Amino acid sequence: MTFEQLTIFVAVAEREHLTRAAEALHLTPSAVSSAVRKLEDFYGVQLFDRVGRGLVITAEGRLFLEEAKATLARMRSAERFLGELGGLQRGILSIAASQTIASYWLPGVLMRFHARYPGIELSLSIGNTETVAKAVETGAAEIGYVEGELDNPLLRKRHIADDALMIVTRPGHPLANGRPVAPAELIEKTSWVLREPGSGTRSAFEAAMDGMGVRPASLDVVMELPSNEAVLSAVRSSQVASAVSAAAAAPWIAAGGLACVNFELPARSFMLLNHKERHLSRAADQLMADSLS
Repeated sequence: MTFEQLTIFVAVAEREHLTRAAEALHLTPSAVSSAVRKLEDFYGVQLFDRVGRGLVITAEGRLFLEEAKATLARMRSAERFLGELGGLQRGILSIAASQTIASYWLPGVLMRFHARYPGIELSLSIGNTETVAKAVETGAAEIGYVEGELDNPLLRKRHIADDALMIVTRPGHPLANGRPVAPAELIEKTSWVLREPGSGTRSAFEAAMDGMGVRPASLDVVMELPSNEAVLSAVRSSQVASAVSAAAAAPWIAAGGLACVNFELPARSFMLLNHKERHLSRAADQLMADSLS
């Protein structure tokens, strides 16, 4: 049974007239008659009595008419649903993002996307760079946003923005007097609170230290914490230093709760991830285009 056969049957049954049904469907009367006959012959059920030159629906035909109309309605609903998915009128989009991007860069992108496509439900999970990459790799998220470098051959990586890193302490710390700080002083004159291993902030900072001849293992790391907020709180309450995103530290520096150490760190990249071999929904394609523009 095909969609066309059901459509023809309903048109004939509602009119009980072959020619008028054919005109309504923009088909020839012979094509309409053949479709009805094939439906009857295949299932062994007579749907119409041929009375003279006309058609009269049978009792079996009347019973089938309600089911046929309901089936056509469901099929048209399914067609509309697919059209809405393709037209970004509805859908669900799963996203994963590391903390700094999720807190300071991504919200504006997501709000602009929502304003244009309010029928798309956005689901955002937040973790560190390692967990975001894993979510995209396993399909738990269609696209991901991470900080810093990432070595995963299954994922496509694209640069979307740059982020400045800085070293911060509480005011009054020996490194916070405004003078330029030498790399050796980062070992000799302070202890550290850093983000956990696997975080983009941690890996970018350690890569920068390596590039300046400072072994990350030589730093006196007294605590590792799982969020920017926890790190900044620890720095504000003790004589330690940390490396954080300038966006995360800026409000506290402006309020006088933190001081910026005069030591320049290289900028790191914000990266957009998707799986090289997984299909992307239309919504994911559009959000990626928005992120790259």
